[in-house]
Amino acid sequence: MKQINWGILGYARIAKNEVIPALLEAPTARLYGIASRDAEKREEAKRLFPFKRIYETYEELLEDEHIQAVYIPLPNALHKEWAVKAMEKGKHVLCEKPLALSEKEVKDMTETSEKYGVLLMEAFMYRYTPRIKKVLELVGSGALGEIRHIDSSFRFYLSRPNTIKMKKELGGGALYDVGCYPVSFASLLLKEEPQGVAVSSVMADGVDIETSVLLTYKNGVTASLHCGFNAYGVNSSEILGTEGRLVIPDTFLEEAGDLTLYHKNQVDSISVPGCHRYTLEVEDFSKAVLEGKKPLVTISESLLQVRVMDKILWNIYK
Repeated sequence: MKQINWGILGYARIAKNEVIPALLEAPTARLYGIASRDAEKREEAKRLFPFKRIYETYEELLEDEHIQAVYIPLPNALHKEWAVKAMEKGKHVLCEKPLALSEKEVKDMTETSEKYGVLLMEAFMYRYTPRIKKVLELVGSGALGEIRHIDSSFRFYLSRPNTIKMKKELGGGALYDVGCYPVSFASLLLKEEPQGVAVSSVMADGVDIETSVLLTYKNGVTASLHCGFNAYGVNSSEILGTEGRLVIPDTFLEEAGDLTLYHKNQVDSISVPGCHRYTLEVEDFSKAVLEGKKPLVTISESLLQVRVMDKILWNIYK
């Protein structure tokens, strides 16, 4: 079986805990190299994982012709810079969400990917779960009728000191970190930009630590989206239609569970299996490179995502 050699820019927590194990599990991916500017992190990566090469600089990794694809888990504010540099070296790029901090940045990245003929994808791993596939199947079947309202929340209590999630200059804040998931979920279902945006945020150290958003779409469809760092965790969504209601616990997670569908004066519990969402993401991206096709999460989806995010962010930081 053909495989793609992967390199990783930065030994971030998500790389260590999720994506490196996924690269080791995906049949079409080969864990090749990692770059870190931190000597202790390089030693840990060398000790824990079977990398063929470990680099002291990101530039050195990008110069290695053996690497075909790069995963970028760097702070949000560095996504555009290093994605562009990687693509200019002919590397395909899987970049952590948010893909970038503005529509202009995403457009610049898109133009670079087209110029150099490489793939660029935003790493929304939740899109690969059986849970989300079942949600889209139920909505597409008409079981809910016409969607009238979406409610979606993703929040957790952030207790780690000195985290980049609280540094404005690095693209910190709850909306960028976890709020982007409810935004993505609403856009996935409605496939259009909202006409109205109302935002309420709680701020600390220059970033939002809690944000609630009410989006209004054409024909009066609404979406109520919530995120935060300052309270007990919530990860759930609900879709209301003209003929039914669908409750989706653990919307953005990969564990097995049940959806609850209220329709036709009855209540149905619908089981969904668990999965390894990061492995499925890596496998899809690697196959897209090998087969010359689009990955599941397309650039058009990311462009819609960043346009909605920009509207919300303008209301937070105006």
